[in-house]
Amino acid sequence: MDNHTILERTPTVDEYCLLREAVGWHNLSPERTQKALDRSIFAICALYGESVVGCGRIVGDGHLYYYLQDVIVHPEHQGHGLGTRMTQAMVDHVYTVAEAGAFLGLMAAPTLAPFYEKFGFQQRADDRPGMSTWIKKRI
Repeated sequence: MDNHTILERTPTVDEYCLLREAVGWHNLSPERTQKALDRSIFAICALYGESVVGCGRIVGDGHLYYYLQDVIVHPEHQGHGLGTRMTQAMVDHVYTVAEAGAFLGLMAAPTLAPFYEKFGFQQRADDRPGMSTWIKKRI
């Protein structure tokens, strides 16, 4: 087993911004970032020692619509299964709290479709970007 730990917690603004920067995503102001993080339905962090090296969030209305958001793993820590472990934990959370018929979606680069298909997501039609799955039962 590697030295990475997955915890249910929201990253700090600094942790989140450093991860976004590491993967080449732009950042917004700390104030707006904090507001966004505060509105997460569920958040998870991957730690290496005391350092946050990955994170993921679920956003949405918490009843009918859920979206996987910001699944990020620092490039130096990719290849250890952290993205898989974090995504599985987030999908498991939604299946635990959502009722049958709820929607779980995400937006991802087309090259990542095979990764998300492992969790039951299906690509949408070309005129409907993203991937999604409908909650069929609680686990």
